[in-house]
Parts: sequence; structure tokens; C-alpha cells
Amino acid sequence: MPAQTKILFLVPYPLKHAPSQRFRVELYEPYLQQAGIAYKIVPFMDEHTWQVLYQKGSTIQKAWGIIKGYLRRLKTVLWDIHSYTHVFVHREAAPLGPPVFEWTIAKLWRKKLLYDFDDAIWIPNTSNENKLAAWLKACWKVKRICRWAYKVTPGNQYLCNYAAQYNNNVVLLPTCVDMERGHNKVKNHTAHKPVLGWTGSHSTLPYLDLIIPVIQELQQEMDISFAIIADKKPALPLNDWTFVAWNERTEIEDLLKMDIGIMPLQQDAWSEGKCGFKLIQYLSAGIPAIASPVGVNTIIIEDGINGYLCSDMATWKKRIKELAADVQLRQAMGTAGHEKMLKEYSIRSQKDKFLSLFT
Repeated sequence: MPAQTKILFLVPYPLKHAPSQRFRVELYEPYLQQAGIAYKIVPFMDEHTWQVLYQKGSTIQKAWGIIKGYLRRLKTVLWDIHSYTHVFVHREAAPLGPPVFEWTIAKLWRKKLLYDFDDAIWIPNTSNENKLAAWLKACWKVKRICRWAYKVTPGNQYLCNYAAQYNNNVVLLPTCVDMERGHNKVKNHTAHKPVLGWTGSHSTLPYLDLIIPVIQELQQEMDISFAIIADKKPALPLNDWTFVAWNERTEIEDLLKMDIGIMPLQQDAWSEGKCGFKLIQYLSAGIPAIASPVGVNTIIIEDGINGYLCSDMATWKKRIKELAADVQLRQAMGTAGHEKMLKEYSIRSQKDKFLSLFT
């Protein structure tokens, strides 16, 4: 690593809030520090804007927050950037409009631009609360930024295949967890009322609709509860379920209350771009997982070893019942999952690849 290496990270969200940013950028900070690399992480959005962004209304506050973000970015890209050798952009430098900042970084200032994404963000996917912004997101810019980038670091092979159409220097960088400092506790499976669980953000809550009928049937046949960890409470037609508001300080303890983790997905292009982070969280904690056989799920889950892949409702029901009834099976699958995460999806397993991006 050259002694003069200095990295500017341009990220969309305030620090310690958004999962993709936390686990693809922020968790590498200790290793950047150990390597003696100077760096700075600069969010586009401040915390107040993040809090109101996905609420209905608050139009003036949202607009002002976005304007402030653009002003901060303008200052960074026009004045502050010159002391940096590399610029690492996670998802996008700004949420709306054409890739002006990325073009300025790569073409005008000739900086080494690294472009990172963990979703199929070239596909329009705007929330119901922000439909008016859909046409401004300019999803076409993803391929342009890929072309301008020094390196592109997608989170799974499907995303890599897309990026490779526009860039010859594509590095697969899976989303990881820190199994030493954060996700460092492992589930001890014991005989008790089993808890089926799901964790995620409000944007992925609709996927639960795929599995709710199965859980309803199961709760009619056996004593099983359902737990959700999220940033927004859904309305679920279930008899026995709990909601836990996501909290960084308690996320590991909350996760360990689950006995089985689930990740239902639809079979579509957007789901193919998912990086399986729910599964990575479950398995790192020694919790066996059941998932739809979509995209990277088929790589993370080894069917029958650390969990199950289920393509129809009958199979979902069968596999949940099997795991719910067998403590030893849950323990064995959980152990296998934990070991796989240590080898392939922990920060330690990927840190050298991450640091090598800047050589």
C-alpha cells in the first residue's frame, strides 16, 4: 500500500444507520486504521433528513435536506477532494439526477474512482412514499459510472455480470459481518417454544406477504411464534408474533432470540441483485436459515447442511416444521452456517481483498 494513499468515501446515508453502508464501508474502518491509511467518510444525507425521508408528507423538510446534501457534495467534490488519491462511491454520490459528481471525480479531476453497489440499482425501485422522485433517480447512470470507474465492487455475481458489460476491472466483494467485534455471539439451541424470525428494512417487508399464509397454517398446527426485527412495524394477520424495532446496540441479542431465520424472495431481476445479507446475519449467529432459491441465496445456503431452499409453499411448511421440531438439527445446521460465514462472509475473510482495491 503506497504511503500516500488517502481515500474519500462518498456514502448516501448518515453513519451507523443503513445496513448496506454499515457492512460494506463502515465495518472496514478498523482495518483501514491498522493499515495506516488516511480516509474520510462523507455522507450525503444528514440524520434528520434520513428520519423523515420515508415518512409520508414532510415534503419541505425532505427537499431542504436534499438541497443541503447537494451543497455539501459540491463543496467536497470541488474543494476538498484534491488531497485524496482514491474516491470510493457507495451506490451513488447523490440520490437524484445525472452522475455529475462521479463524472467530475473521474474525468475532470482524474481521481481513481471505485464504484460499489449491492442491489440491482439500475432497475427503478422507488417507494410508494416517494413516487414523485422516481423519474429523477436516473437509474441509467449506473452503467455510466461503471464505465468511468477505476474498479467496480458489486456484492454478488449477478451484479458483477452487469458491471462487466461496462468495466474490465470488476471485483466481487460480498457483504460481510464483523464476527469479532459485532456479530460475535452464537446461538445455543435449546428445547423451548421455537421462534421463527425475519430481519430487514421497511423496503423488504413486502416479501413477508409470500410466507404469511404458511405461518398462519403452522400456528394452527403447532406452538410456534414469529419475530420481526425492522425499522417499521408491519400489520400482520398472525396470532403469535412480536415486533422489535431495530437498534444497533441490541441487534445481536435481538437476533439470537430467533431459532430459525427466513428470507422469502420473488423470482425477478431485482431479487437476483440481492446480496443475501439476512442469511449472512442468521448464519453468522449460528441460526439455520430457510430461503427462496433466488440469486445468491443458492450460494449462501447449502441445502440440507446450513439450511433449506424452498421453491413452493408446501416445502416451506415442511422445512419449517422439521427445524422447529428438532433442536439437534437446528444446532448442527447453525454450526455449519457459522463456520461458512467465518470462511467466506466475515470481514476478516475479505479484508485483504478490500485493502487491495486501493493498491
